[in-house]
Amino acid sequence: ANFELLNLQLMKKFSIEIKWAFIGIIIFLAWMTLEKELGFHDEKIKWQPLFNLLYIFPTFLVYYLALREKKIKFYQQNMNWKQGLISAIVISFIIVFFSPITQFITHEFISPNFLDNTINYSVSRKKLTLAEAKEYTTLTSSIWKNISDGLSFGVVIGAIVAYLLKTKTTLSKTS
Repeated sequence: ANFELLNLQLMKKFSIEIKWAFIGIIIFLAWMTLEKELGFHDEKIKWQPLFNLLYIFPTFLVYYLALREKKIKFYQQNMNWKQGLISAIVISFIIVFFSPITQFITHEFISPNFLDNTINYSVSRKKLTLAEAKEYTTLTSSIWKNISDGLSFGVVIGAIVAYLLKTKTTLSKTS
């Protein structure tokens, strides 16, 4: 009974982070669909890494909206940097926890030829041998890259957003 109560308290405390993590996951899948539809997973594959950098803008927006909501609804407009950072880290960990599922959906349903196209492109540009490309470009490596990127970008962007949204305190001059 105590464990269930603790779980309910944690769910309530982090409900905003859970909501925004799932919004972030949906946006990621939408971005992968956009990349695929615009040809960055096949004929424009050489530009995919560059186009993928633009994903930082929707990521920043998700963290901004999430931390703004946390500041307003949970902290009653009085959130410090550490509180915002903890919130961002929670969002990052939730997104990363679901990374294997999002990568599976991406590579099995949204863009089933993306890994093969990446292998072929790497070999055609003589960046890797076929054996190296097949070893490096797998669903497992995509999952680990996504986990690494999710944590690093999530925490860094979250730290920046937390700094921007922290409650500003004014020092009063005493005479």
